[in-house]
Amino acid sequence: MTKDMTEGPIIPQLTAFTIPLVLGNLFQLTYNAADSVIVGKFLGDDALAAVGSAGPVMNLMILFISGMCMGAGILTSTQYGAKRYGRLERQVSTTMIGGLVFSAVISLLLLLISRPLLRLLQVPEDILEPADAYLRIVYGGLVFTFVYNFFSNTLRALGDSRAPLYFLMLSAFLNVVLDLLFILGFQWGVSGSAIATVMSQAVSCLFCLFYVKKRVPILCLGKKWRIFDLPLLKQTFSYGITSALQQMCIQLGKLCVQTVVNVQGVAFIAAFTAINRVDDFAMTPQQNIAHASTTFMAQNCGAGKTARMKRGFLSSIFLQVIYTSAVALLVFFGAGNIMQLFVSDGSEEVIRLGTSYLKLIAFLYFMPAATNIIQGFFRGLGDLKVTLISTALNMSVRFLSAWIMIHLLQGGFECLAWSNFVGWIAMLAFQIPMICSRWRRSFSEQEAEH
Repeated sequence: MTKDMTEGPIIPQLTAFTIPLVLGNLFQLTYNAADSVIVGKFLGDDALAAVGSAGPVMNLMILFISGMCMGAGILTSTQYGAKRYGRLERQVSTTMIGGLVFSAVISLLLLLISRPLLRLLQVPEDILEPADAYLRIVYGGLVFTFVYNFFSNTLRALGDSRAPLYFLMLSAFLNVVLDLLFILGFQWGVSGSAIATVMSQAVSCLFCLFYVKKRVPILCLGKKWRIFDLPLLKQTFSYGITSALQQMCIQLGKLCVQTVVNVQGVAFIAAFTAINRVDDFAMTPQQNIAHASTTFMAQNCGAGKTARMKRGFLSSIFLQVIYTSAVALLVFFGAGNIMQLFVSDGSEEVIRLGTSYLKLIAFLYFMPAATNIIQGFFRGLGDLKVTLISTALNMSVRFLSAWIMIHLLQGGFECLAWSNFVGWIAMLAFQIPMICSRWRRSFSEQEAEH
């Protein structure tokens, strides 16, 4: 159900909103994790490396779609907080129509350039074929990706973070079952893993549509679904493209680092695939706390409640510290056991590489916690350019550091953790002066107006 976050106790609201977000994204990550675990255990290191090589390319477009929906969600939150329901309805219908057309066109385009993209990333020839097959299947299901992300972000903008969780719980379970069926039962190999992922996303879409029709009257637009507001689309695109570019910057940075990794051999690639999954699980809840802060800030910004926005931001910092302390301890002490989940017996080199990385990165997780909460602050105020610039700075410095440390200086796998560290330092060096300046200016202006 929708939730007005402009009234009531702040920390309980943020916590109640964040927990379903965290659980939902962890279930979302099980799509990729299940692929990695099942593929690595039953198809071997080469297949795991193929999925890992395809992953960044696949995630690039998925994150672009997600970013567009996230940007539109910020506008929806602001309009909901301001009680502008007519504009909210036009926002929703316009985003849906524009997004369906975009995702269908881009899906066809990506099917044509899948293999050249993989060659550009220097994917080894012996895993190029399965990586290409995996990508083509996933790109064929991009419309499902858009519809799910559209409804999920719209529901969250309205304060409902529970419903998307329930859809993902079911589809994540289905994904694991279908992975096992298609890989072990039908012997479809890496392609079977991709088919399972697409089918699971399709199920999520169906449940989203059913839930909205039955439980969310404000989104039951009827004939109003046909309304297409071009001026509003331009504003939505402005928000959405900035948010999408930020998401793409993250993935482009990973793609660039992947090119450094891909020339180091299959064991390096397999270990990199595994530690990326672990980093996703560790850092996604940090992003979720920031997303909860964004929704909270946007609703209260629309309502003009300045003092409540301040308290919400400080409460989000408290939640970040509590979570990150727990996950740092878990990853540090469980590094070896975590790596064993991703590989078959006899892959000692992959386990050794991954464990060394995880023990080093564990207590660096406090840095992305800080960058994420600052990102949430700026998104909530509608200033997405700061989030884009800081993300681009982070990923470019991270790639350059990884290339120098590994390619030029011939460093080991741990250099990937150090390159993350340098990227986060650069990001915070840009963000901290910006938030100090914006904090004083924005809140003093709003307090003067009210």
